[in-house]
Amino acid sequence: MNVPALRLQQVTKRYGAAHVLHGVDLELRAGECFGLVGVNGAGKTSLIKCMLDFCALDGGSVEIFGQPHHRPAARQPLGFLPERFTPPYYLTGADFIRYLLTLQGLPYDPQAVAAMLAALDLDRDALKRTVRSYSKGMTQKLGLAACLLARKPLYVLDEPMSGLDPKARALLKDQLRSLHQAGSTVFLTSHALADVDELCDRMAILHGGQIRFSGTPAECRAQFGAATLEQAFLTCIA
Repeated sequence: MNVPALRLQQVTKRYGAAHVLHGVDLELRAGECFGLVGVNGAGKTSLIKCMLDFCALDGGSVEIFGQPHHRPAARQPLGFLPERFTPPYYLTGADFIRYLLTLQGLPYDPQAVAAMLAALDLDRDALKRTVRSYSKGMTQKLGLAACLLARKPLYVLDEPMSGLDPKARALLKDQLRSLHQAGSTVFLTSHALADVDELCDRMAILHGGQIRFSGTPAECRAQFGAATLEQAFLTCIA
C-alpha cells in the first residue's frame, strides 16, 4: 500500500481555554493536490503549525510519509511557505535563495534560479537587490522561488497567491500543475475558492476547528446542492 503523504488523526489544539482544533482527521494521498479552505480564524494556520511541529499537539497525531511529525527526518521531504512570509530584509534575493538551498544541502544553480524567476515573473535584477526594497508581490515570488527550487515530494503552501497580480497567479498555477504532474504532493490553503476548484483533486472545509467537508470540489457542490464552490462553502458553514 502507498503511504499517505500526510495523515492527521484526532488532532486537537488549545491556546489556554480556547479550543482551536477539535479532533481533526485528514489524509493526503501521495501525488495529489489538496486544498484547505475556511474563514479567517477557522484554524487553518494553527493546523499547519501543528503539522510542522511548530507547536505542541494537545491530542492526536500527525504523520508525514509515515513518520511521526516531530522527528526531524519527517520534514526532510517537505517544502513550506508561510502566509506571512518575511525574509531577512538585509539579504539580497540571491543571498536568500542561496541560504535556503544551502540549509538543505542543495547547490545554487544560477540557470535554474533564473528559470524559476522567469517562471514566476520576477525580474532577474531582483537577485541583486536587498529584500527591503521589494514590494509584497516580489517578496512572495522570492519565497515561492526558493521553496519550489528545492524540488520536494510534499509542499505545504499557506495562501501562496497572496500579493500576486493576475499574471503571477496564472504563472504560479502553471508551476503547481507541473509539480502535480511530476508526482509531488501539494497542500495549500486559499481564500480563492475558484483556485481550489481549478487546481485541487480534493479539498476540505475547516470551520470552528472541525472538518465540515472532505472530498472533491465536484462532490462539495453536489452535497450542498450548489452551482459554484463558493455557494457550497457558504451552505456548508451556515
